[in-house]
Amino acid sequence: MTLDGLQLDARYPAQPPALALIRRDVVDAARGCGAGADTLWQIKLAVSEAATNAVLHAYRDGLAGDVHVLLERIDDHLDVSIRDSGVGISPRSDSPGAGLGLVLMARVSDRCVISGAAGHGTDVLLCFDLAARPTPVSASVVNSSIAYPVRSIRRVS
Repeated sequence: MTLDGLQLDARYPAQPPALALIRRDVVDAARGCGAGADTLWQIKLAVSEAATNAVLHAYRDGLAGDVHVLLERIDDHLDVSIRDSGVGISPRSDSPGAGLGLVLMARVSDRCVISGAAGHGTDVLLCFDLAARPTPVSASVVNSSIAYPVRSIRRVS
């Protein structure tokens, strides 16, 4: 029998070595909530993307900060929140990534909501259904209270 409620509430330094700890702690907590192997893989992938974004993009110009991770079980769902208090969602012309992480998070989770604004940090909420693993159907990127469906973002080759 697993318990509902907050299962993980931890802060990690926004530095690359912390990424492995974040993944391990989230997967361990999700496993304790009854997540199966397929769901654990999807959680690990989505959390890795969200945490990596926080480490690479939240704190610029040598500023230090934390990545706050919460995992909560509510009935047959897991909600994982990856938060930072960095620069928020803002353009970055020197970005080291290809920009596919947001789409990936949306595809492997049942729901993905990204909120934040320039100068106010970012919160990535990833939701996973423990009862069934249907194809993810909803995702949105929220910035300054405007929601954009992630499904409208397509990779152009």
